[in-house]
Amino acid sequence: MAKARLDIHDKTTVITGAASGMGAEVARQLARRGARLALIDRNAEGLDALVAGLEGRDHTTHVVDLTDDAAVASAADDITARHPHVQALITCAGSSMLGGIDQLTMDEMRWLMDVNLWGTVNITQALLPAMRREPAAHITHLVSIYGLAAPAGRIPYAMSKFAVRGFTEALRHELEDTGVTVGAVYPAGVKTGIILHGRYAAALDPAIAQRAAAAQAAMYHTEPVDAARRIVEATVRRRPRVMIGREARLVDVLSRITPTRYWVAMRRPLREAIDTTTPVG
Repeated sequence: MAKARLDIHDKTTVITGAASGMGAEVARQLARRGARLALIDRNAEGLDALVAGLEGRDHTTHVVDLTDDAAVASAADDITARHPHVQALITCAGSSMLGGIDQLTMDEMRWLMDVNLWGTVNITQALLPAMRREPAAHITHLVSIYGLAAPAGRIPYAMSKFAVRGFTEALRHELEDTGVTVGAVYPAGVKTGIILHGRYAAALDPAIAQRAAAAQAAMYHTEPVDAARRIVEATVRRRPRVMIGREARLVDVLSRITPTRYWVAMRRPLREAIDTTTPVG
């Protein structure tokens, strides 16, 4: 049976990674629709600038490192104290990491897993009791096209996104008899700058990293405002699975039709974006 849509007016949506990129655009669109927002990010200045321009009132900002368990628990307590009805959670926080397996350290890979996976798990677990108290609530996790298919040169990122996908699907099944629904959004190539501002392996030549990141960014076609509109609708309609961008739909089909050979089709268009060894010039 289809779940009833959320009525977000005057109810609270919590957004992680809200200071920039898709998180900020999602916040703007929800504010225009009358939602109250609890905005989470590590960037205090970015949060202040965002909330100053938002429509509506009663929005709150929370400067939090999502990899810090104590900070997340404290933020969740603060949010639930200031917002009596936490109806939705949208996890937009995340980062990227360039580098091949021979260039990456274990610490670098653990760092990305902490940010992308454990940060998502942490805030979800912390806010779930409040969301269970609502007649209807929804959790939207941003995954990635690389949670559908894993490219070379992106091992830590793909690992983290496949893990977020697994967490999202398992949580959906755990909560199927409750009022809380859970969905995953798989964006492909949104023009947010995540790849340009993300990290790369310390062993990687910065010029090579810049070239690979620029090649990846050149493949991004979806505007943040369009992606955010799909994310908001996925949340309001409580969708379990949404693809954003033509490439995401294609990769979704390809990875299911040929789960061991999809890389044959993906390798050529990604060749410059995954090249972390060829010297520049």
